[in-house]
Amino acid sequence: MVSDVLRAERTATRLRSHTGKARMMALPMLSGPDLTMTTILVAFAAVFLIAFMKGAFGGGFSIVGIPLLSFVMDPVSAGGMLAPLFIAMDLFALRYWKPSTWSRPDLARLVPGLLVGIAAGYLLFRVLDHRAISIVMAVITLTFVGLWLVSGARPTTRERSTPKAITAGVASGVTTMVAHSGGPPLAMYLLPLGLSKEVYAGTTSLFFTVGNATKAVPWLLLVRPTGSVWVLMGVCLFAIPAGVVSGWRLHANLDQRQIYRACYGLLVVTAIKLLWDGISGYLA
Repeated sequence: MVSDVLRAERTATRLRSHTGKARMMALPMLSGPDLTMTTILVAFAAVFLIAFMKGAFGGGFSIVGIPLLSFVMDPVSAGGMLAPLFIAMDLFALRYWKPSTWSRPDLARLVPGLLVGIAAGYLLFRVLDHRAISIVMAVITLTFVGLWLVSGARPTTRERSTPKAITAGVASGVTTMVAHSGGPPLAMYLLPLGLSKEVYAGTTSLFFTVGNATKAVPWLLLVRPTGSVWVLMGVCLFAIPAGVVSGWRLHANLDQRQIYRACYGLLVVTAIKLLWDGISGYLA
């Protein structure tokens, strides 16, 4: 299995290295995973975990569930499979993260940058060094969490900043397009604002609803899923309601400080995963 993943990574790297017009063409269809019971169960568990994060924290931590998928399919196929499933998660989660939980002033600053970032990520998908992006984002995220710990790990309330919001939106758009890891830039902007736990989760949820709907078509143009991937998507749809509802119940049972500590903790987990992806990619 490890050798299969490494071969898929090398294939994706060669595809990204094409120049000229080839960069704007769709990738060839990659061989989908075998629909064994193990593949179905692992993919189902991964989608459930991602949906759980959506229900508990509004989204942004999908990368936590992606390592599970690497056991049964190559990373590129996993990205193509998840792109439509994210939309289904977002639509279901809006049942809980209603307009009253959206911070409109922040979304007005963040979303334009997000759209620009997704467009840039699509255009640069084959020339960007995903390993370097993962390492840089990991270092920035760990530094952010480290500064929070040094300050006493206390909730803070800072004023909004349009330049910071636009920067966070663009960074999130690029990283969500190339690696499904747009959570850290958004969290680094929103967490210091001291929003209530409901508004934080609702704002995050709508932000990624817009982002996931926008990037789904580019992802499906870049990675054309095979028949087995479409079948696996259909099976995994049933994991979404249970995952979102379970996550939302956890959110309801945690207080403000616990939610924020959990978010910072998940940022560390995400950063470690990104760091590992980047370093192991160079070593391979």
